[in-house]
Amino acid sequence: MAVSKAKQERMQADLAVSQARNDELHRANEELRCGWRDVDEPETASPPREFTTPFSQAILETAIPNTFTGPRVTFTGMEDPEAHPIAFHTQMMLVGGSDAVRCKLFMSTLDGMAMDWFISLPEGHITSFAQLSRLFREQYLANRVPAPVSYNLFDVKQYQGETLKEYISRFGAQVVKVGTTDEPMIVYAFRNGVCPGSFSKSLNRSRPKTFAEVRRRAVEHIASKGEAYEKCTTSAPARPRAQIRTQPARVHEAAT
Repeated sequence: MAVSKAKQERMQADLAVSQARNDELHRANEELRCGWRDVDEPETASPPREFTTPFSQAILETAIPNTFTGPRVTFTGMEDPEAHPIAFHTQMMLVGGSDAVRCKLFMSTLDGMAMDWFISLPEGHITSFAQLSRLFREQYLANRVPAPVSYNLFDVKQYQGETLKEYISRFGAQVVKVGTTDEPMIVYAFRNGVCPGSFSKSLNRSRPKTFAEVRRRAVEHIASKGEAYEKCTTSAPARPRAQIRTQPARVHEAAT
């Protein structure tokens, strides 16, 4: 009887050890299964960061035709804010495009600090190209190059060694920049700046009334006398060396 009881106790002990071993194996299998699930099913990546844009929804939804090419002008925040829109408009005249397309293409011309200013504008704030142009000019108003005035024509003098053809071409370019239509003043400024010689004497004898007449008489004079003959050899200002154009001051103000 005692032997049978001892045998029964051994059997119970063996059963307990076997049960503990099975529990341990079960836990190990569960851990392995969880590890495989993590490998097969990676965690969902966080969504990419969303950037705000100052364009309205209507502008954002407007597609740019594939035939359009971006304007070949760039504004970094240091150039003249009047010259850049003019260059942009000139190129856009060749390809056309809606108001929304102009907004997007104008944005593509911005770089550096100018792009930083653009993306700092309130979200959905821009609704038209006219508004974008106005904000652009206001932001970089301090960079604006002062427009020449009519009296600047009197500073255009014929240089030493400069031919009549070269001088009248340079003077004409300044007339275009000034934008004046005061013909008597233009003619007087030209006569004041041309070097003394046979051509200046002819202008004093028979004074032209328009700059177009000055051009015509200059062409006739050069054809009869020769261009080299009309080089300025008297006391006149020396031709300046090529000047390096300095960049306007950088402006970066917070959007209001």
